[in-house]
Amino acid sequence: MLESKIPSGPIEQKWEKSRFEMKLVNPANRRKHSVIIVGSGLAGAAAAASLGQQGYPVDCFCFQDSPRRAHSIAAQGGINAAKNYRNDGDSIFRLFYDTVKGGDFRAREANVYRLAQISVNIIDQCVAQGVPFAREYGGLLDTRSFGGVQVSRTFYARGQTGQQLLLGAYQALEEQAAAGTVKMHTRSEMLDLVLVNGKARGIITRNLVTGAIESHAADVVVLATGGYGNVFYLSTNAKGSNTTAIWRAHRRGALFGNPCFTQIHPTCIPVSSEHQSKLTLMSESLRNDGRVWVPRKNGDDRAPGAIPEDERDYYLERRYPSFGNLVPRDVASRAAKEVCDEGRGVGPGGQGVYLDFADAIRRLGESQVREKYGNLFDMYEEITGENAYKVPMRIFPAVHYTMGGLWVDYHLMSTIPGLFVAGEANFSDHGANRLGASALMQGLADGYFILPYTLPNYIASSAVEKIDTSHPAFAAAKDEVMKRVTTMVNIRGKRTVDSIHKELGRMMWENCGMTRSEAGLKSNLARIPQLQEEFWKNVNIIGTGEELNQSLEKAGRVADFLELGELMCIDALQRAESCGGHFRVESQTPEGEALRDDEHFSYVSAWEWKGGGGHWGFHKEPLAFEHVHLAQRSYK
Repeated sequence: MLESKIPSGPIEQKWEKSRFEMKLVNPANRRKHSVIIVGSGLAGAAAAASLGQQGYPVDCFCFQDSPRRAHSIAAQGGINAAKNYRNDGDSIFRLFYDTVKGGDFRAREANVYRLAQISVNIIDQCVAQGVPFAREYGGLLDTRSFGGVQVSRTFYARGQTGQQLLLGAYQALEEQAAAGTVKMHTRSEMLDLVLVNGKARGIITRNLVTGAIESHAADVVVLATGGYGNVFYLSTNAKGSNTTAIWRAHRRGALFGNPCFTQIHPTCIPVSSEHQSKLTLMSESLRNDGRVWVPRKNGDDRAPGAIPEDERDYYLERRYPSFGNLVPRDVASRAAKEVCDEGRGVGPGGQGVYLDFADAIRRLGESQVREKYGNLFDMYEEITGENAYKVPMRIFPAVHYTMGGLWVDYHLMSTIPGLFVAGEANFSDHGANRLGASALMQGLADGYFILPYTLPNYIASSAVEKIDTSHPAFAAAKDEVMKRVTTMVNIRGKRTVDSIHKELGRMMWENCGMTRSEAGLKSNLARIPQLQEEFWKNVNIIGTGEELNQSLEKAGRVADFLELGELMCIDALQRAESCGGHFRVESQTPEGEALRDDEHFSYVSAWEWKGGGGHWGFHKEPLAFEHVHLAQRSYK
């Protein structure tokens, strides 16, 4: 069932060979083949703009009121590329090596090498679009370091790199919209995938303003809908971010890859209230100049300025002298949890550590620190009321990204023919842990440089019969969606959607978050089915389905999160090893570091929907490492 379609030959030549062997569509014939793209963040907007420019009629859908509101704007710190402008030893191979190692050897080598190759083109593309990357005094593009590497390869636009990159993609998208090749459908949420003869041929959407259920047909469907971190309720994701599009595709037959691989980001503003609905990211770039520390003594509640230097524990610098504060995210997150569990955490509830810029301000001057990170410091002050130029920031890990997603082959096609998946919505490039500044790189690589080759190859290689929304498959799928909406609205129970989501999120964070154990995962797998049953019997949704109804929107998303949460725990339970962001307490070194089991778990787990109720089919894609040899990660 799992055909990865990795081309033969030397790894340096695989992508070039694959591109040459792909079939092409004559420019005059492209207008005859339509494409649906769900999602208008970096991956979706880049793909829509590129395919529209090639001449394909594209329908692009987003649930926001504008593509500019896609969650890609929340990426702050930068985008990686192996340009080696610093002449500090970087190369395509080193970016490839760092990414495979950072992902704890749970990603395909061929996909990661292609990503490293394409990275150099992405920067040129974005500069040509006018993205205002930071520049050195002489006018050359500036770079900085991120976690898990020892070179400076991260290009950035202060602390708003994602926003600037999205504006570049948005301009390209709007150019094609004006040219008539792309039609935008805003405030539209995908609620199901339509299959005809086993191939993806369209989607069912709900107009979030009017409540109308609508059908849309195409020759190819692309999902670029982001990650599912909001299964934890509290995360750095936008509140609207959800799993519904990829989960509906999973229920139609698309295999789900590595669902338990989620990333905890070490530098987020700590939780401040039981009533909080989301968390805020503080860019990893801050760890370039900020030093992470906690008091040496348990329960030391003195103000940070009153704690002498010799009574501070710069624990990352102490434990990992080679990488210091720039260890990968999973390592930094677990270390922060450990010192807080020891009783040395700071702030309310002891759930925080300090990120201190005093040394950087003394070394560089406040004006230079402000120039590099000013908007991040301003955002921190607006949220906490504290001036980080004067007192250290307080940070704590939070859910940020999901490495898991729909399984895709080398061409980014799922196990459903004609269904492509791009960006964070797929599982493909990051293994068990994503390095900082690689999400933007993958999204733009998929949208600008991979799908424009692989999608036309599918069209040219497949017999795509002409259909429209009058086909019976669309009526059947639309009827299923309408019944589901009606059922939810008519439950009229006593529990709010948020109360159920919070309960799910709490148990996911405690037992399937930074650390996982057999007992905790089994506890979740006993409770989640009960919570699912309670949802379908006792949830209360205000209003109707024939109007703007945010309660109904949330309910549909939480229903899918409940099923996904169960699968995540099943996946985490079967993977009885520690790797990257998946840390099993039963599998660790004497020093408390993650202990992989390559003999038994060197594979991608791919799960097949079998009707729910704890029943999924389990498939494995074995991973082979020929260029980066397997070794236990060490950042010491």
